[in-house]
Amino acid sequence: MKKTFSFHQVDVFTDTPLRGNPLAVVVGADDLSDEEMARFAKWTNLSETTFLLRPTQPEADYRVRIFTPDTELPFAGHPTLGSCHVWLAQGGQPKAQHVVQECGIGLVRVRCDNGRLAFSAPKPLRSGAVEAELLAHIARVLRIAPSAIVDSQWVDNGPGWVAVMLGSREEVLKLEPDYASFNGLQLGVIAPWRDADAQAQFEVRAFMSTVGSPEDPVTGSLNASLAQWLIGSGRAPRSYVASQGTVLGRRGRVHIEQVGDTVWVGGHVAACIEGQLQL
Repeated sequence: MKKTFSFHQVDVFTDTPLRGNPLAVVVGADDLSDEEMARFAKWTNLSETTFLLRPTQPEADYRVRIFTPDTELPFAGHPTLGSCHVWLAQGGQPKAQHVVQECGIGLVRVRCDNGRLAFSAPKPLRSGAVEAELLAHIARVLRIAPSAIVDSQWVDNGPGWVAVMLGSREEVLKLEPDYASFNGLQLGVIAPWRDADAQAQFEVRAFMSTVGSPEDPVTGSLNASLAQWLIGSGRAPRSYVASQGTVLGRRGRVHIEQVGDTVWVGGHVAACIEGQLQL
């Protein structure tokens, strides 16, 4: 007998459909097996597909499992905002001031702010200096001189991110990486916009070797850990907007705000598809 589930596809970090990062969301997925979740995520061929489940922790409002076409992730940013948007649209009511999502890294708070959702950035699993040998490898795969890297940092909050900063937005936009040489690298690249009247303060690109597409349109987890690094080191103000997806024809906008010790990572979510999934 086939099982029927509510299915949604949303676009995250944009208020205009088709300009952000798409996400597939399956609601009430408690009866799906691990194999069925993995197989469906591979079939959607999106960077991530999420499955909403009953929580196992009393503080949580819902539990989410996050799959790429190849693996399961403990946390990811645009799946967090997209999943919360769908949960709220389905009539979900938070138990406390903020929505609390349960996922592989634990509990993540999500707030609604001026029509945008924002999640509290989880603490990095790995931070600190990037090894010289790895930096040399990064320069080679980006096809740039090592001297073009202004700064670097491990910024891993689950997916395995390492990040480098370049001198200008233009340098970031013209990158043509050697994807065949990534060898498992999960790489974020960021640089400041120099226009004082610009709509964003930083340009971000996210290059990956573990999903179907080598570049992610807009990446919440990367921007979360980039914000913690840049604000903590004084390279960024406590509130800023990052642009991502420009080279891919997207117009992603990630809104960053540090309140106290918490960095909030926010963006709009646009609904695109709603229907039923039968497995």
